Amino acid sequence: MAYHWRYQDEVGREVPGPEISFAEQTAAERWFETQWSELTDAGVQQVTLVHNGADVYGPMSLSPEA
Repeated sequence: MAYHWRYQDEVGREVPGPEISFAEQTAAERWFETQWSELTDAGVQQVTLVHNGADVYGPMSLSPEA
């Protein structure tokens, strides 16, 4: 029962990012709130929250114009 983030470029191709799992959705979202600017700096353009292989929501753009 784990949540994790899938990291993508601007067209939806997966890109590398931190491989961290969270027991709860709120923990995953709190982590993201503190890390989104570092992810953007690393080339991540959008993210999707995944729970046990199923998308919870996303893709969500990290662009401030979105």
